[in-house]
Amino acid sequence: MTASSPASTAASTDDGFAVRLATIRARIVTAARAAGRDPAAITLTAVSKTQPDDLIDAALASGLRVFGENRVQEAQGRWTDRRAALPNLELRLIGPLQSNKAEDAVALFDVIETLDRPKLIGALAAASQKIGRSPRLLVQINTGEEDQKAGVAPRDADALIAAARAEGLIVKGLMAIPPADEEPILHFALLARIAERNGLKVLSMGMSADYEAAIRLGATHVRVGSALFGERNPPFAPS
Repeated sequence: MTASSPASTAASTDDGFAVRLATIRARIVTAARAAGRDPAAITLTAVSKTQPDDLIDAALASGLRVFGENRVQEAQGRWTDRRAALPNLELRLIGPLQSNKAEDAVALFDVIETLDRPKLIGALAAASQKIGRSPRLLVQINTGEEDQKAGVAPRDADALIAAARAEGLIVKGLMAIPPADEEPILHFALLARIAERNGLKVLSMGMSADYEAAIRLGATHVRVGSALFGERNPPFAPS
């Protein structure tokens, strides 16, 4: 069997990514129009965490410029050089943020979607003042009140939003990850209600399996990973 050349492998990667991206974009347009919304009002966030360089480069070549990362240190390694060459890149932190990583996150990310506790408010305010840079923030709501998941409980959301605003932080919206075993529409609707009563316009909700439903409920940003980049193969484990 003849091994594939690097050029043919790269071309195959580009073709596969292009097909997946075109499908997702078409589905976003269809879902938005069905909801009476402008498709241009919905931003696709490419969830690039753990993805290899060839797929990241394919995403950039396609024109995508909004990327979501879970870990600060991993994102620093992946995006520091690329960011210098792409001033219109937007990086969004979509994973939990430790308070001791707040300064690094403020320096790198344009948007931090995972503000979820008073201690992190103080850390982000101090980091923003020190660096002279203020990322836009989303408050993460744990709509299912799951013990294993980050996010503020819905009943405490208004107070956390008010506390962040009192510290001068730029709170633009909300983010949520519904429980995997529950109907996501109920959680999207809850997030939309919390946003409305707090005067927030940005809703980051909906992932690969449910972004069309999220669009119907008002999502402005959908976070798509596996449907865009393909499923990752698990690491080989010897038997």
